[in-house]
Amino acid sequence: MGRVWDGLISDRDKEVYEKAGFGRTSGFGKRPGIVIIDVQYRTVGTVRAPILQAMEEFKTACGEAGWDAVDAIQKLLAVARAKAVPVFYPYVSHKESYDAGRTGTKIPSLMTVSDRGYDFVEEVAPHAGDTLIPKKHPSAFFGTPMVSYLIDQDVDTLLICGCTTSGCVRATAMDAFAYNFHVAVVEECVYDRGLVSHAVNLFDIQSKYADVVSLERAIAYLSGLADPGKGA
Repeated sequence: MGRVWDGLISDRDKEVYEKAGFGRTSGFGKRPGIVIIDVQYRTVGTVRAPILQAMEEFKTACGEAGWDAVDAIQKLLAVARAKAVPVFYPYVSHKESYDAGRTGTKIPSLMTVSDRGYDFVEEVAPHAGDTLIPKKHPSAFFGTPMVSYLIDQDVDTLLICGCTTSGCVRATAMDAFAYNFHVAVVEECVYDRGLVSHAVNLFDIQSKYADVVSLERAIAYLSGLADPGKGA
């Protein structure tokens, strides 16, 4: 099966990474958690539309790429919830604008979106019992109690979804890797406004920090878990 970065990464670079020993599979653990990052209307738009049209509503919208990922996340969540897998929602919070810091300086459009833009996309919105993690920086771990929540629910594996691939997804995957979690980025469930940036960052994430897995593989992993209440 082809990878999203094929045609962008040269054969020479692929050979160099392979000979250096990068890109090996780290695999799944026994207790997964789903991490859905910044899937808010400000990152997709309130209607399914091409990116330039979506950006007329929200400058930070990714348009159709975001909505395609929403469809995939729905499928992943359906299986995860049936297996009682914990779900975590790191999201940009703009309410406390006094601590926007350099995020507000570098990307002021993140802090000037209407309240509707910060609502979770309905199709993949949190359910009762899910964990919401407001953040002000790319990583879901930086300045948040993310690790504490994961430990409390005995999570050893993160299946990362959301956006953007080159920003918050990558930063979260790197920090999860640094904390020695098993990390999988679900390819169809992440998105970015830049197609090349999306593909190249997935290549880099796969090479160094996480397994970039297909939606099919992620669903197969979750489906193989014990049903709730039946034990291992």
